[in-house]
Amino acid sequence: MDLFDIDESQKQNDEAKAKKNRIKELESLITKYQKSYYDGEGEISDAEFDKLWDELKVLDPENSILHKVGADNSANFEKVRHIMPMGSQEKAADNEQFMAWALKHDYSEYLVEYKLDGASLELQYENGNLMKAVTRGDGSTGDDITRNALKMKGVIKTLCRNGQKVDFTGGIRGEVIMTHQVHQSYFSDKANCRNAANGLMKRKDGSGSEYLTLITYDVWATEGEQPYSDEEDKLKFLSDCGFNPVVLKVCNSAQEVIDYRIQIMEKRKSLEYDIDGLVIKERSVNHQDAMRDRPDRQIAFKFNLEEAVSILRQVEWGENGATYTPVAVFDKVDLNGTQVQRASLANPNLIRALNLKIGSHVVVVKRGEIIPKIMSVLHTDSSDDNLEPIIFPSKCAVCGSELVDEGTRLYCPNKSCPKRVLHQLLKWVSVLDIRDFGETLITALYNKGVLKSITDIYSLTVENLTPYFLTEKSMSEEKKSLGAQKVYDSIQNHRQVTLEKFIAGFDIEGIGETIVEKVVQSGYETIDKIFELSEEQVAGIYGFAEIMAHTFVQGMKENFLEMKNLIDNKIITIKVPENNAALSGKSFCFTGELHSMKRSDAQAIVKEKGGSVKSSVVKGLSYLVTNDTSSGSSKNLKAKELGIPVINEEEFLALIKG
Repeated sequence: MDLFDIDESQKQNDEAKAKKNRIKELESLITKYQKSYYDGEGEISDAEFDKLWDELKVLDPENSILHKVGADNSANFEKVRHIMPMGSQEKAADNEQFMAWALKHDYSEYLVEYKLDGASLELQYENGNLMKAVTRGDGSTGDDITRNALKMKGVIKTLCRNGQKVDFTGGIRGEVIMTHQVHQSYFSDKANCRNAANGLMKRKDGSGSEYLTLITYDVWATEGEQPYSDEEDKLKFLSDCGFNPVVLKVCNSAQEVIDYRIQIMEKRKSLEYDIDGLVIKERSVNHQDAMRDRPDRQIAFKFNLEEAVSILRQVEWGENGATYTPVAVFDKVDLNGTQVQRASLANPNLIRALNLKIGSHVVVVKRGEIIPKIMSVLHTDSSDDNLEPIIFPSKCAVCGSELVDEGTRLYCPNKSCPKRVLHQLLKWVSVLDIRDFGETLITALYNKGVLKSITDIYSLTVENLTPYFLTEKSMSEEKKSLGAQKVYDSIQNHRQVTLEKFIAGFDIEGIGETIVEKVVQSGYETIDKIFELSEEQVAGIYGFAEIMAHTFVQGMKENFLEMKNLIDNKIITIKVPENNAALSGKSFCFTGELHSMKRSDAQAIVKEKGGSVKSSVVKGLSYLVTNDTSSGSSKNLKAKELGIPVINEEEFLALIKG
């Protein structure tokens, strides 16, 4: 049997087993954390819980856990059925998910309420008199905590409106919250306000309930007509009866909802209680939809731990080779548990598109392993006109040349600029992985005028290098430098390179090996074919666009003479991929440390044997290679979800030796 033949039946069985085990694990975790949440001692954050929920939703959309709410109720209280079901809401974690929902729910108006981060409570009335106060429980039955509820602020025993008793029979729903001031003054030992509120409201003796407040948002009459005409009028009814209704904003478009969310993200730091998102509804009351376990016509647009609002204080310009890259510096914010104060602004065009100025309120995001970046600007009022503009550098700080602003890139056009030349030398050595030839040595050789180009690297001799390793006295005694010999040998061992490494080593802005691979795989497998490419042809290659195509073609023209010199004079030999190579058509992604070699060496072997390397786990990947195949890392989980084989280093070595 060929080494790469895989028993499809066994593979499918393994994938199904892994998926089944993960589903069981998620069911157990979600049930456990739901119980601790409803018992008032939440163990993980909402964001962490949502990740588990979303993963289960992907693996098993019809799982019964997704359609159940809460945990078993406390045995200390009488059980009471709800008048209104307390199901879970659909969730949107970002703008894209919300817009996808809004496309299916195109309302003329979107009624937006704060999503309160507390504990749900239903007040049950008969002829205007409070009969029961019932916790959320399992969504249909909860605990009767009436005695405790009567001590809370905002709970009304007898309904009156305009001085007249209201003959209302039905349910009023709200959220029990603890204010930040109360939490700080009396319950700072609790992890957060929500946990403290959950615990207090369920105390058997009722002590502490007087520190809690009820904020209301829903009403349903079980007898007679509803005492309101629409969702906005519902909140007015609650207010007229003396309740604390939730904050409401009417938006005229989905984009206005997104803009409002940004404003509240900034404002919520100053609110007296916690909110963890917004609830979006239509104006008309749709009771039939509300009765579902998971209503479709409303959605919770949650705040994300990976985004925050801050104020831009300055823009620094990082110098990387020829390019000047803007970096935003803003007031510190907490993103997914880390303090962040800086974010990339990519290029001048982004600054202009955002109309960004010093003092602007900005939305900063950090999703997954991506570095922080500014997604949008919150333009509040006309005071934006008084903010300071961002000043772009106009001259190269090293050679004094006028910088070129192409919008997508601000750079020094002088190819002989000392900063550019040195950066290219360092890039070449890095891409080819010429070990022992460190930055300090390269910089010293450059400063002495020994190195002025990539070609000069291959003219170095042991004698050239020795003065950088030995003292004059040692050299006068004719001592040999092992260090100089080591660097020389390493350089000589890197005269054969792949076409991808060769081009990537020339430090063309944004052009790495992976990008060049796309060009080669499109049929341009020789340097001469690549030299002949037009910008239009490159732009047509998958993974390119007009901007990158322009940069690539200009970079090839700029470095044409030295590239040709290196190849024509056989200073560098381009490796030709093996025909019928062992890994042809296979793709690999590596994660974690390897024991027998550096990751870069493993990736190089894959390419030499006809395979390709991916930086992330994507559909169609052949193998994920890791020495921790059973970990719960994001890459491992993604591979299992997509049915991609996860192999260890030993199995990988067996493949490449085949």
